[in-house]
Amino acid sequence: MPHDASAKPVRLTRKVSFSAGHRYWLSSKTEAENRKLFGQWASPFNHGHNYVLAVTVEGTVEPSSGMVVNIKIIDDLLKRHVLSKFDQKSLNDEVPEFIDQAPSLENLLLDIKRRITESKELTDSVKLVHLRLDEMPTLYAELDLTKEPMLTITRSYEFAASHRLHSPDLSPEENIRLYGKCNNPAGHGHNYLVDVTVSAPVNAETGMSVDIACLDTVVNEQVVDRYDHKNLSEDLPEFKGRVASSEIVAQEIFNRLKENVPGKLCRVRLTETARNIFEVNAD
Repeated sequence: MPHDASAKPVRLTRKVSFSAGHRYWLSSKTEAENRKLFGQWASPFNHGHNYVLAVTVEGTVEPSSGMVVNIKIIDDLLKRHVLSKFDQKSLNDEVPEFIDQAPSLENLLLDIKRRITESKELTDSVKLVHLRLDEMPTLYAELDLTKEPMLTITRSYEFAASHRLHSPDLSPEENIRLYGKCNNPAGHGHNYLVDVTVSAPVNAETGMSVDIACLDTVVNEQVVDRYDHKNLSEDLPEFKGRVASSEIVAQEIFNRLKENVPGKLCRVRLTETARNIFEVNAD
């Protein structure tokens, strides 16, 4: 069969993990300076994370192999240029790049991107397009090399709430036909997960793009404390006369946060169940 020259590029994502310790404490600063700079994160002692790195490359499928790139090439590249440098290491003490700069998620991600691109081990037909580094299940950074802003931070939050899918514009029969059991007059509940993605320039001293403590305060005040253990359809004025669907809830969360979060709000992702996920993007 002849090669289809018009075939669309395909993306491949490979995940690896490594364990490392780090601290937000610069040896060039005094104790007072460190505590002022890093606030609640400041400590002269290490803490550790089980990091998860997702590397995404893009290219056309090579006809003879049926692959964009051999996964073994990606694994070998990451093993030699990332894992061997970071895994089971104290980043501040054993990685030269972080002796004088904070090993924040942002700085780590930018350093990993540099290591991969400078290795020049990807062929001309395969390019690095996206990186994601998870520090914790509730905190990760992404570097999207195909758009601006490239670097974002995502923080995850939870709240439990109930709602009823019911439209005042429809008859009782139409509501039942449209929403089924979700039209139950007593409502039903979910353990919602909210991922809030923001972007801002990286501070040269802290290595952080946004103040996570400030972000937590805003999201808790505007969303979590407001919605947790509430009946969204009955208790909250913003949903009066509206269908409190997760689409509308996600839009409302985005609108409540967009002028209040530190940096630029890029995305709100609302997970209602493992099978139902809703997303609102700034662009």
